[in-house]
Amino acid sequence: MNIYSKKFYWKLSLFIIAILIGISSMWYTSVLIKKLSIEERKKVELWAEGMKQLASPDNNDSNLNFVFEVVRKNETVPVILTDADENVLYARNIDSLKLDDENYLKTQIKIMKEQNPPIEINIEEGIVQRIYYRDSILLQRLFYYPFIQLGVIFLFILVAYLAFSSSRRAEQNQVWVGLSKETAHQLGTPISSLLAWVELLKLKETDQSIIAEVDKDVKRLEVITERFSKIGSSPKLTPIDIYESLLKSITYLKTRSSSKIKFQTNFNETQKLLVPINNALFEWVIENISKNAIDAMEGKGDLDFTITDNTQVVYLDIKDSGKGIAKSKYKTIFNPGYTTKERGWGLGLSLSKRIIEQYHSGKIFVKNSEINKGTTFRIVLHK
Repeated sequence: MNIYSKKFYWKLSLFIIAILIGISSMWYTSVLIKKLSIEERKKVELWAEGMKQLASPDNNDSNLNFVFEVVRKNETVPVILTDADENVLYARNIDSLKLDDENYLKTQIKIMKEQNPPIEINIEEGIVQRIYYRDSILLQRLFYYPFIQLGVIFLFILVAYLAFSSSRRAEQNQVWVGLSKETAHQLGTPISSLLAWVELLKLKETDQSIIAEVDKDVKRLEVITERFSKIGSSPKLTPIDIYESLLKSITYLKTRSSSKIKFQTNFNETQKLLVPINNALFEWVIENISKNAIDAMEGKGDLDFTITDNTQVVYLDIKDSGKGIAKSKYKTIFNPGYTTKERGWGLGLSLSKRIIEQYHSGKIFVKNSEINKGTTFRIVLHK
């Protein structure tokens, strides 16, 4: 099981736990609501009996005091007492400012009918009254409680996930920076030694072509060291001719690629287009994407570079004729450690994304791709 499968199962586990907690809470609350609803109906029935007793002429003073106490203690359940024709005789726990509004009272009676069957009171022969009631505010709030609880659980999981992801990214960034700085530091000593050896070879009248090639490779190592040294710090962006920078990278790639790779440029090489970039890091991005494209083409195919000047931004499209990328992998390929090669760290595209988006405030993404037809990467830079 790879790291991405583990992440998926970890997220799925959190989601399932949240669902189980929510379902358990909703089930328990439903049971509790039913019990409370039964208790409220008993309370209303007791209240109805009290109203019946109040209407009876046979009650003595002691009975009336008890009945009044029963009626008074209903402070939570909204009730409406009507005659047989649904004319309102009395209401309790209803908005007092709307007691004179017949339409409001009729609406309340309709709501109460839908919630609970009315309780009939037979005052005496031929006289029937009805008590309509609806759930108390407490019962209504309790109904929404599991949904609120579920929302809180999801919010907690989301916050925990974001905090964990942020912590993990910060830790990864520290590893990136530490590794890059240490690499740059370790390369410094052998490069200085090689520079000294190149100068010594020049004094020995060694074949100049050999010295020139060694000198190129040493300078290349210096460029690589500079790139690594800039990771973790804010690089200085200066207006640079992007055509010239791109051509320089292409020239380097041509000398180190198969002759079966055809490099094509779709821009005017004689003009200038100044874009604020860090040249060393930008060339690194071009090389990373191009090398991935060359690997995808297995050393044979077309590699096209197109630059489009679009007023405020510049689009750089790098298109290959390789194996292509599945749409589901468009974002995954930029994750650190993701690779389809037997050898490799899977850091090239991740580094490229970091350089373009964090250091240049641009964008890099897969513009389009077709299996066995090729892929186009797009880089967006601000002018």
